[in-house]
Amino acid sequence: MEQRVRAGVLEQGSVDLLCCSGLGERLQREGMRHEGIELRFDREAHRVPLTGLTGRAITVYGQQEVVKDLIAARTAAGGRILFEVDDVRLDGLDSDSPVIRFRRDGRDEELHCDFVAGCDGFHGVSRGSVPEGVLTTYERTYPFAWLGILAAAPPAVDELIYANHERGFALHSLRSPEISRLYLQVDPDEDIADWPDERIWSELRARLETVPGWSLNEGPILEKSITPMRSFVVEPMQWERLYLAGDAVHIVPPTGAKGMNLALADVALLGDAFAAWYAEGRTELLENYSRTALRRVWRAQHFSWWMTSMLHRLDTQDPYEAKLQSSTLRYVATSRAYATSLAENYVGLPEV
Repeated sequence: MEQRVRAGVLEQGSVDLLCCSGLGERLQREGMRHEGIELRFDREAHRVPLTGLTGRAITVYGQQEVVKDLIAARTAAGGRILFEVDDVRLDGLDSDSPVIRFRRDGRDEELHCDFVAGCDGFHGVSRGSVPEGVLTTYERTYPFAWLGILAAAPPAVDELIYANHERGFALHSLRSPEISRLYLQVDPDEDIADWPDERIWSELRARLETVPGWSLNEGPILEKSITPMRSFVVEPMQWERLYLAGDAVHIVPPTGAKGMNLALADVALLGDAFAAWYAEGRTELLENYSRTALRRVWRAQHFSWWMTSMLHRLDTQDPYEAKLQSSTLRYVATSRAYATSLAENYVGLPEV
């Protein structure tokens, strides 16, 4: 959990939430604040000034670093986290005292609850514990994937580069002053074994080195993987005493950098709702959790779909569609209103 490199872009609201929760010390020291992003298309570079347009910014700080901070804070507060458990089952969700049953160290154990927060990811047991017919699923599978690498090379950028190219999309990101994170659009059925390091660097150069005088910094590739692209939402996000959050209930393509931020927004809502119930006996925040959370979820779904559609090339794409993509990108680059729409979604809307 603490080693796997995953999403790395925190919205302004996510940074504020972590800092207000007492989890901001290392984030503020090591996180890299970015006030803009760059769009590359038609062999031109155009900067979108996120902070200039919205007064807000993003911070590059890996999801695994957030996980480390959360685990450390929970442990320091005397809380218990049970790792390496098996055969997890949820029972009594439609009662006032649901139970989580599981096996640990070869023994059967039970956790008796007032509520259950299902934050166990797409493949977890929580969503499947809801009776059939209660949930409605909305999903889309995209006809491409991302080949991502982590490279021991100083980033050649100060801000993220999103590149639309006739060979496919590319993204230049970073994780530290010494580590670069880069992505290539590839076919979803590609085998990572068919992508030796030199082929990856060659393709990155072709898609990113389109601006005169700019070149990649290359170095040893530490990790590489291929990730399919899809969108997924389940409604409602609650049933009886079960409240679903994060990847257990929604997934977005990574183009808009929304996955981790949506999960944090979900649990912020749940935290407020549980606090109101325990402190004051109020139930309205719990009752409205799904409706409130889904407003942000669907805004992020649309933004992620829009960014993905604007930047990626399809095998079936004809010259007309390619021209439409270029026109959309140029409109973002030249229209303050359109750039502001991108910027305010990218840094995170304060309320949706």
